[in-house]
Amino acid sequence: MAGYLIFEIEITDPDAYRLYQEVAGPIMRAAGGTFVVSSSRIETLEGDWAPPSISLVRFASYEAARQFYHSKAYQDVLGLRQAASNARGILVESLLP
Repeated sequence: MAGYLIFEIEITDPDAYRLYQEVAGPIMRAAGGTFVVSSSRIETLEGDWAPPSISLVRFASYEAARQFYHSKAYQDVLGLRQAASNARGILVESLLP
């Protein structure tokens, strides 16, 4: 079953965040990750959840997504994102084929 990284991100330094994207994107793609959603056009329909942006990245499996996130290559650049944004993220496994 596919694995998904879902992140709510508030970008605090756009220039530094672009640098993170340039560096992290190839690492993510090499690990098999592909963006399903990356958007700041969000309408709250229920509750009080109003994230500034959402990113949803698909991997072939839960394990592949987890391996990517915890990989040395990604951990070496994660600080760039953390310095340029505030984020909350989760890893989920799809139950759909």
